[in-house]
Amino acid sequence: MYKFILTLFLYTCSLFAWGQDVKFWHWKDLEKDGVHGVSLFKAQQLLTDLKIKPTPIIIAVLDGGIDTTHPQIKPILWNNAKEIPGNALDDDHNGYIDDVHGWNFLGNATGENINKASDEKSRVYHRYKNEFKKDNLDSTHWDLTKQRTYKTWQQAAAEIVFTEEDAANLSFIKMARNAVVKMGAILIREIADSNFTTEKLETFQPIGKLTTDTKISYLRTMLALGIDRSNGHQSIVEDLNEYISGKEQSAISIDTPPEDLRKKITHDQYENLNDQYYGNNNITGPNAKHGTHVAGLAAGIVDTAFNKINFINPIQIMGVRVVPDGDEYDKDVALGIRYAVNNGAKIINMSFGKSFSPEQHWVDSAIRYAASKDVLMIHSAGNESYDLNDKSVYPSPYSNVFKDRAMNLITVGASSDPLIAESLLTDFSNYGNKIVDLLSPGNKIFSSLPNQQYGFLDGTSMSAPILSHIAALVRAYFPKLSAVQVKDILLQSCWVPKEGTTNLNEICTVGGIINAAKSIENALRIQSNNLP
Repeated sequence: MYKFILTLFLYTCSLFAWGQDVKFWHWKDLEKDGVHGVSLFKAQQLLTDLKIKPTPIIIAVLDGGIDTTHPQIKPILWNNAKEIPGNALDDDHNGYIDDVHGWNFLGNATGENINKASDEKSRVYHRYKNEFKKDNLDSTHWDLTKQRTYKTWQQAAAEIVFTEEDAANLSFIKMARNAVVKMGAILIREIADSNFTTEKLETFQPIGKLTTDTKISYLRTMLALGIDRSNGHQSIVEDLNEYISGKEQSAISIDTPPEDLRKKITHDQYENLNDQYYGNNNITGPNAKHGTHVAGLAAGIVDTAFNKINFINPIQIMGVRVVPDGDEYDKDVALGIRYAVNNGAKIINMSFGKSFSPEQHWVDSAIRYAASKDVLMIHSAGNESYDLNDKSVYPSPYSNVFKDRAMNLITVGASSDPLIAESLLTDFSNYGNKIVDLLSPGNKIFSSLPNQQYGFLDGTSMSAPILSHIAALVRAYFPKLSAVQVKDILLQSCWVPKEGTTNLNEICTVGGIINAAKSIENALRIQSNNLP
């Protein structure tokens, strides 16, 4: 799964001074503000000038959980009008009790919820290990399905190996984590803030020599790890612990089958897609950091100081929890898509992915079901620097089962700005002009976080909901346009670098970065051309 934790070790630390507020650079305009944002405020002005009343639009956020109490998310949550909250009854008879704001496929009726899960390659490897790990395999009479399964298992067996380099990297990060914890304890005694940021520490003037030396060492460690200056100390430690836990599990995964926590909690028959009425209505779950950040971007949360025209937001956010801390399960994703479609979502944001999808046909079928119901899907490309022309990640627009490409799915990579990364490109985004359709900001992105907080995260996980927000505006103000038409409009509405500068044609299909204002202009033009 594309986890934001990886960004802590991949991105360059930004130690420059911006001449402007960076918190919402992704919404800004190149011509007006000098940054390669998506021109959202210009788009809002265009829509306001049209004096059109928008149609309410639902974005389903398939993720790890959303903090429904966040002050900027709570007012725009989707409300299931057919459900009576808290009466423990399935009032709308859709099979899901009290699904007021969405559904959690990672829980059970007693309120238990899955937090962690293994990676899919470990599950695939041990699932077929006894069948395929033999010296003399006879494949003479294997059908096509078994041949594909064996090929997938071989790939998992090759990737599950924990190398000496992996062990060395893990050892380094553990030492760094221990040092960060010790240094933090010393600094907190004087700085009196248990979640201080690097930015705050840089201007802090210590009293004693020990604290002064510790400050210098701490700042150097943050720079070496590539951790953003805006991240709080406690959050950094939590992310380091999460990273270490995942790598330690990888170290033993070849010999030790992963614990099936999902089976212990959900109690469904995983192999039976028709066994679909499991879970609970807790769409927050045990860890809502990633999903809350994504939901804020999909909703278009901005600082009111930038929103001079008091733009009315037509977007509602539906929470569908299908992504644990680890790789998601294909069944949960497939049912999450169908749930979103059946309950009125017209945009589905999927900021997750993985390299193995043993039940890919379930997800492929759900994507095509969404297409039949005129639903547009936005999927993040991933953060491993893969060339997706050669390396498969899932969900994928291509289906080995249906032998086609989903026309209602957009795959989005992450762009940056030269003021952040000295480039329009991030150094982590997956790319490939046969799979990645376009780019959207994904570096140093500011949005909502749990417990009424805000902060920066990086990744294509952020790029996707920015695009979902723009797509939702187009669908809300031009509701006669189909999902496929909106996709075409978005692909035609990108800022493309001039010849002789940065070439994005090998990075994504359209070779450009999405622009909200152009999207509105093109939608207006196409609607006008289609009028009788």
